[in-house]
Amino acid sequence: MGNTRIDPDIPQPPSEAEPALRRLAELARDLGSEAVREEAEDIAARVVQGRIYVACVGQFKRGKSTLLGALVGDRILPTGVAPVTTVPTVVRYGPSKAARVRFQGGSWRAINPEDIAQFVSEEQNPENTKGVAGVEVFCASPLLATGISLVDTPGLGSIFAANTKATRTFIPHIDAALVVLGADPPIAGEELMLVEQLGKQVRDLLVVLNKADKTTDSEREIASSFTQRVLEKSLHRPIGPIYQISAEERLQNRAPARDWEKLILALKMLGQDSRPALVRDAGDRGLRRLSERLLAIVSEERNALLQPIEESERRIQSLRHTASAAERSLRDVGYLLTAEQRRLSDMLLDQRKKFLAEAAPKANSEFAEALRRIPRPYGPRFRRRAMSAAQQITRRHVLPWLEAEQLRAEEEYRRVEARFLDIGNDFLAKLSQSGVPELGRVPNPLDSEKGFRSASRFTFEDLIHVAEPASPLRYVADVFLGAIQLFSDIERDAKELLDHLMESNSARVQSDILDRVQDSRDRLETEIRKLLHEVSQVAERALDHGRAARAEGASAVQTALARLNDIEREVLSLCASQKNLP
Repeated sequence: MGNTRIDPDIPQPPSEAEPALRRLAELARDLGSEAVREEAEDIAARVVQGRIYVACVGQFKRGKSTLLGALVGDRILPTGVAPVTTVPTVVRYGPSKAARVRFQGGSWRAINPEDIAQFVSEEQNPENTKGVAGVEVFCASPLLATGISLVDTPGLGSIFAANTKATRTFIPHIDAALVVLGADPPIAGEELMLVEQLGKQVRDLLVVLNKADKTTDSEREIASSFTQRVLEKSLHRPIGPIYQISAEERLQNRAPARDWEKLILALKMLGQDSRPALVRDAGDRGLRRLSERLLAIVSEERNALLQPIEESERRIQSLRHTASAAERSLRDVGYLLTAEQRRLSDMLLDQRKKFLAEAAPKANSEFAEALRRIPRPYGPRFRRRAMSAAQQITRRHVLPWLEAEQLRAEEEYRRVEARFLDIGNDFLAKLSQSGVPELGRVPNPLDSEKGFRSASRFTFEDLIHVAEPASPLRYVADVFLGAIQLFSDIERDAKELLDHLMESNSARVQSDILDRVQDSRDRLETEIRKLLHEVSQVAERALDHGRAARAEGASAVQTALARLNDIEREVLSLCASQKNLP
């Protein structure tokens, strides 16, 4: 299979969306929306160059930066013990190693590739306080020469909320994704939720089980099977193979290769076979998204010209009062949610108590029988086998119950989520009737697709977790206990492990659901506040423009209205032309 080189400086055959995006950028500039103009030009540029974005996503410390380094054959991105990707970093093809950075509101500036950490690491750019809008790194990698641009995204689940937000903000630009997971735990709730979001937009998801050198074959197989089942159930479609690899082994050129060559082949096929369709979809997606933003701005600007200034001022003041009322309403909602959480907690606790009352005696009986069957010539070996028996018995009893309990709990969670959305939609409906037209355009009804549904964080990490090796002192003591045939201490420790596993894992569903309820409430409140903030900004800016036009006289107002009508017609025409293309 040959490589088709995509030089970023050599334009590729034009795409149907490219001229529409260029024109959209011009219209955005005329409306004073620099954010839309800049994004439209960026999308048009990558459509012309034929580049697709393959984002590397996953939880903090999954080894994403190391994996990208292994894919391009160079430790080109910083790695470390702290979260090290504050902003998404794009790795592109270039004839030689180079890098550049762009600050918010500024242009690209060349930097030394060795200085990348100054702009993308949490240590040197905490929560992006430097205002970095983007970082691009260039290298002469054969994989990148196929037209793929790899994107290193901020790790989910880090302690820095801004990092996760940056990853979610980048989602609309993604054409395909490398989902980087591990075996302990196999997939976390934040990761599952992100994959669900990605799956609605992109078809091509390559799932990687990284750090294969840190786990046993059996652990990886259990984790791989569990991950595949969870993802396919969540996405309602097959996800293809899960590639078991070690990025660190590849960078050091150490054996074994595992699934590395299969992963490289899958990426090359993306770059060579799927790229034209992915590029076309990226252009169409960007055009639709940015057109909607421009049409909303046009509507606000027109209303500010047609309505009396005093009325617009009263509406904006009303909007501010409504925002304050929203805060009070959200606090009131909190009491309802707390009551719902207590109801759920009591219900799940009762179910768990019933399960333990039935399962614990059976598990203890099986464990006692298992201990009697374990040979006892050597203390440390007896400890390992006893601990393993505790884990296996817990798995047999807890996992089937957890699967059924998860289904029941999921039904309860969805009921709670539906109530949250009803409350949010009732609130937004009241806003639309508040006499402020801007608020009337705030929502399409809120639904779980907007991200209020929090994915399950349930993992069975304790169940697949292999018992830690005994400490040197414990090892010596076990040798002594074995020598004198006194195994009661070891049996007691193994029994304590059994009890711990039964207790802790049977509580997982309850903890998971209550955490998700809290998470959904936080997301709902955040989304409503964001909507209010964005609408306020657009409305106030439109009022400023309306005042300026009125100050120049009636002819200026008519000219401004005619201009807005022309822009609206042209934006609608651009969208319609794309829909009619084959």
